[in-house]
Amino acid sequence: MTVVWINGAFGAGKTTTARELIDLIPNSTLFDPEIIGGALPNLLPPKHLAEVGDFQDLQIWRRLVIDTAAAMLAELGGTLVVPMTLLRQEYRDEIFGGLAARRVAVRHVLLAPAETILRERIAGREIPPDLPDGELRTQQWAYDHIEPYRAALASWLTADAHLVDTSALTPYETACRIADAVGSGTVPVCDIVQTPEPTSETIAAGVLLFDEQDRVLLVDPTYKAGWEFPGGVVERGEAPARAGMREVTEETGIVLDDVPRLLVVDWEPPAPPGYGGLRLLFDGGRLGAAEADRLLLPGPELRGWCFASEQEAADLLPPVRYERLRWALRARERGAALYLEAGVPVG
Repeated sequence: MTVVWINGAFGAGKTTTARELIDLIPNSTLFDPEIIGGALPNLLPPKHLAEVGDFQDLQIWRRLVIDTAAAMLAELGGTLVVPMTLLRQEYRDEIFGGLAARRVAVRHVLLAPAETILRERIAGREIPPDLPDGELRTQQWAYDHIEPYRAALASWLTADAHLVDTSALTPYETACRIADAVGSGTVPVCDIVQTPEPTSETIAAGVLLFDEQDRVLLVDPTYKAGWEFPGGVVERGEAPARAGMREVTEETGIVLDDVPRLLVVDWEPPAPPGYGGLRLLFDGGRLGAAEADRLLLPGPELRGWCFASEQEAADLLPPVRYERLRWALRARERGAALYLEAGVPVG
């Protein structure tokens, strides 16, 4: 099962190209995630929708895109052609990682006409006489997204996607280029970690590592939203502390010689679609400056790392992880492990 994701700025011609492409790739189907965005006003209260400027900022949209694409492929097989702009790397990682977790290969294509051509296309859009204001707002919205597109292009998009310059190409010619590139393997499968979604409660072990200023090491996973601690799910038959040590080495290249000390056991209640389980945090000790300089990150799994104070971590970690960290730091100060339920000490 494969997804060909056609990315690009608004006005790049993604949808028209996608419609041409499904005639060129055997057993392919068009899936436009705009349909999901259009359905959200029927699913969510207006007040909730008003709090975000773009439906992509809603986690429900990103999850529904993943689930719908996977369900369509399970039903139809073959290839799904998806025309959709993704300019935030964390959203790209979340969606592509979610598809990878369902064993769906993603081939990422970027339509990249020259900016002057892009602006001409936006300006040349026909405005229906009965909807002038709404269409003009849509046109301005497309203009407003050129700068975020330019920023993504300069940072991560060109390194991630197969670029097709469509300045002088018709949608059909663009589709032919994409079909040839996909068929020949020129467009590789995205190198992103495949983390299967849990089917029951899990045990996960994280390890806190500190620098010489007692700031804690945080990592930014590609396959889920929000920063994390080095660590991961404990495998069957594996001791939790050893699992944490293994994950630290896999994620950062740091080898811990001693078994880390337990700081916190936190029971995470199930919150559909998640199953919850036990979350353990261990004290991996302080890293010297030389050790910190040798930190290595596997690109498909982690895109960044930093040392953060407790206050700085509050802005990076999701609330449940921050509470876990906060109590782990108190346990470290007191020299006694704590038992939590949903981030709150009990007993």
